[in-house]
Amino acid sequence: MTNDNRNSNDKRKRSDGPPRSGGPGGARIKPRDAKRGPSRSGGPHDGKRDGKRDGPARDNNRDGDQGEGKRDRSRPDPAKGLDSRCAALDLVERVCGGEPLEEALERTPAFTALTGSDRAFARALASTVLRRRGAIDHVISAFIDRPLPKKSHRVTDVLRLATAQSLLLGVPDHATVSTSVDLARLRRETAGYAKLINAVARKIAAKGPALLEKAPPRADTPAWMWRAWDRAYGPLRTRAIAQAHQGLAPLDLTIKDKNAVADYANRLDAEELSDQTIRLKKAQDVTSLEGFEAGDWWVQDFAAALPVRLLGDVTGKTVFDLCAAPGGKTMQLAARGARVIAVDRAEDRLTRLNENLRRVDLHAQTICADVLRWEPAIEADAILLDAPCSATGTLRRHPDIAWTKSETDIAALEALQVKMIDRVARFLKPGGLLIYCVCSLQREEGEAQAEAALARHNNFSRVPVTSDGDIIPEEAITRAGDLRSLPSMAPKAGIRGGMDGFFAVRLQKN
Repeated sequence: MTNDNRNSNDKRKRSDGPPRSGGPGGARIKPRDAKRGPSRSGGPHDGKRDGKRDGPARDNNRDGDQGEGKRDRSRPDPAKGLDSRCAALDLVERVCGGEPLEEALERTPAFTALTGSDRAFARALASTVLRRRGAIDHVISAFIDRPLPKKSHRVTDVLRLATAQSLLLGVPDHATVSTSVDLARLRRETAGYAKLINAVARKIAAKGPALLEKAPPRADTPAWMWRAWDRAYGPLRTRAIAQAHQGLAPLDLTIKDKNAVADYANRLDAEELSDQTIRLKKAQDVTSLEGFEAGDWWVQDFAAALPVRLLGDVTGKTVFDLCAAPGGKTMQLAARGARVIAVDRAEDRLTRLNENLRRVDLHAQTICADVLRWEPAIEADAILLDAPCSATGTLRRHPDIAWTKSETDIAALEALQVKMIDRVARFLKPGGLLIYCVCSLQREEGEAQAEAALARHNNFSRVPVTSDGDIIPEEAITRAGDLRSLPSMAPKAGIRGGMDGFFAVRLQKN
């Protein structure tokens, strides 16, 4: 499932980080010769939230500090590079309050006001903090020893930004320290901690690299996720997944015309992953790349392109693409000659799907409807159900998922997936194929759903997945014959960068 289909409708509390220390109220920095270890273990976070979130994203600024009247009047000069850091701070705060990063990017005024390199830096900084939050907190905790009041959570966020800049983004130490101090002085609740932030940021710049290397492998993974993956994949694979999540996901492109794959790999300095997918060797602005305006390709992770391949030759067949937006699989199906009916319940996501189809000059019938209520006029030769899920397989691209999802979300999503499978099974012609897939690493949403579906529907049987001409890695095929990709797996021998975590099962109606 794409990130657009995530169904975490939860109104969530902020997940606090390391012991809040230093500044007013007697809190202090740890002395240089302190013998005891960090007050925080550096272990995994549970990342639990409570409540329900529905409708437009709410403002997560918990103390109501929205207007200029509540900002410190000694505002430093924004020309010093503060605007992008202010935006990153707001983004981190909103995500720690339970708002998905994609929504925060659209609804945070400080971010939407940015342009160009400032905008790119703010996004990179916020994403880095979210991706490495546990390890960052492990580093910070080495230099503070007394908790801050909970209302001063922004102090920790400022220190998180400083740590990310110094240790992970290569920002010069002097720039990191000075802008962090200026950032603290912008608001009343952080201004009193400016001296502490100055001292801790300097210590982090000097001694942080060694501490970052010693951060526990589980540090960036919520405890409930780690436990689930350990049960599902074992300790070695779980560690490999966590390590893969520490890096940025590569950029893969699906080429519309198979005959142009080699040509575009050469033109865009990319590696060929399959007869339809190439991987760029370095991150770039896709809208500026050759072929974007012409609609010759679209962005789609290697693993996300595999479920469509399980349908085989779809030329002239009627295929229902359900929960289809933003449309990567719809475009794949259309490019392969299928008559596609794409269904999604969200009007804005369906608009985006139609825009993507127009850009690449491909055609599909699109319908705005809830799959659980939609009544198709005809039966399908094949169905692709890209079900709403936790999206834990896309953590490299959406690091906020680690802090906006909770274990309780999984049960609700499981129940929804069961309803969808049972309903869409009726839409299929005898002999037709149903592909159920999710971009989740949770077995409850993948392997367990496949077995349960087969137990409920005795008129369906599993059609084992094959390597499809060596395109699907053998290690991504389970013993039961399903597709299970992991971020730690190589899409092809000698190719780095892994792939998204996906599960797909191929079922045939008898």
